Amino acid sequence: MSTKIETEFIENFLVVWDPKKGSELFKLGYYGKPMGIPKPKTADFNVPLILGLMEGLYLMKKGILTVFEGQKRTKVSLRTLHRRARKLHEKFDLKYAVYRDIRNRGLIVTPGIKYGCDFAVYKEGPGIDHAPYMISVKKKNNEITATEIVKAGRLATTVRKRFIIAIPDLQAEQIEYLIFKWFKA
Repeated sequence: MSTKIETEFIENFLVVWDPKKGSELFKLGYYGKPMGIPKPKTADFNVPLILGLMEGLYLMKKGILTVFEGQKRTKVSLRTLHRRARKLHEKFDLKYAVYRDIRNRGLIVTPGIKYGCDFAVYKEGPGIDHAPYMISVKKKNNEITATEIVKAGRLATTVRKRFIIAIPDLQAEQIEYLIFKWFKA
């Protein structure tokens, strides 16, 4: 992309007001959601694109976005966007480390709220394939009960996904992935 795509910071998300630029960004890796289109069948849409702060921060660090806010169009720095995202989202740095790692591996990451987890991960993209993975991000010292594992496993099996726990170590810049495989006895 020759020029950075302009976005506007509004409350807790970013908006690409130019539909053409939004479509370009969406085509890059299913970034964002076209406004008013819950399941886009094509990347050619004529509406603004809404980005979450996590994907906005990722794209800003990649040099793809610039962020402005307010009527005076004040430029928002990477540091400011990161600070605000931390205030708005619990465990933001841990989740962002996992998001960045998965995106850097060439996979598509979307919010996993409808599965009761942090992320749904696609190989090809929403609308093309089903997300084969659901990921929950945990701190290294978090305890996870057998009941939680069974609940997550039952849900994952019901929606035909692999359940993964991601444990980022921010100091070492490493992430452990625990993938659960269910079998019938």
